Amino acid sequence: MSESFIAPGHGIPFGRQHARRLREMYRSAGWPCQDGIEVELLAAGLLERMRSPLGHETLRVTEAGIQRIADTLVVNRAVMTAHEALVEQVAREMTRAGRIAWRGLALRARVPGAKEGEPPRWCIARPDVFSIRNTSVEAYAHPVVHEIKVRRADLLSDLRKPDKRAAYLDLGGECWYVLGEDARGRSIARPDEVPPECGVLLVQQERLVVARPAAHRPQERLPFGVWMALAKAQPVPGFDEQAQGLLGDMPKDRIAK
Repeated sequence: MSESFIAPGHGIPFGRQHARRLREMYRSAGWPCQDGIEVELLAAGLLERMRSPLGHETLRVTEAGIQRIADTLVVNRAVMTAHEALVEQVAREMTRAGRIAWRGLALRARVPGAKEGEPPRWCIARPDVFSIRNTSVEAYAHPVVHEIKVRRADLLSDLRKPDKRAAYLDLGGECWYVLGEDARGRSIARPDEVPPECGVLLVQQERLVVARPAAHRPQERLPFGVWMALAKAQPVPGFDEQAQGLLGDMPKDRIAK
C-alpha cells in the first residue's frame, strides 16, 4: 500500500497510519483518541460518533470504513514479497514445531575484533526469524536463527559479510540459511556455497527440505539484552491459540481431568 493517498470524494489523506487506526478501532471498544488521524477518519466518513444514554461518546467504524479495511487487506496481501512470504512460512514452521518465533528483531550481538588480538565488537543483528524452545529452563532455550534469501545476488552479497554471519552465530545455537527458488523453480544456490558452520534449508515445491543440518553450538544462557528484546517484541501467534480459547466455552463434563 502506498504511504498516502486521498480518500475518494473527501480530499482527506489516507495512509498506513489511517489504515492501522481504522483496524484498531474496529477491534476495540471505540474509545476516542482525539488526535489528527481520528479527525481525518471522521471527516472522511470512515468513523462515526456514537453517544450512550449516559452521555459517553465512543466511535464506530462505518460501512465505508469496513470496506476500506477490506480494501487495504487485499492490497497488503498483493504486495507481500516472496521474501516476506518465505519469512512467514519459516516462522510458522517454528511455531508448529513447538517453538516461540519472532520476525525482524533487532538484537545486540558480539563479533570478533577487526584484527587479530583486538577486543570483540558489538553490533546490531536483524535475523529474519529468531526462535527459542517453549521452555521455562534457560539452558534448554536452544536459540536458532534463520536467514531467508530469495535472490541469488542478495545471498552472495550476504556471504561476503563475515561479521553478519558471526553475529547470527553469537545469537543462536544454530544458524540456518533458507534458500528460495528462482523463476524456473530452481534453488538460488547449492548447499555447498553456504559456509559449513550454517545449516541449509531448500524450498522445494513450497516445502522446506533440510539440505544440510546446522552445526549445534551449546548455549546455556542468552544475554540479558536479548531477553529484554524478546520480552518487548510480539512473537508469531501459535497454532494452538484458537483451540485454547475454545476451552472457555467447553462444557465442564467434557474437559479432561
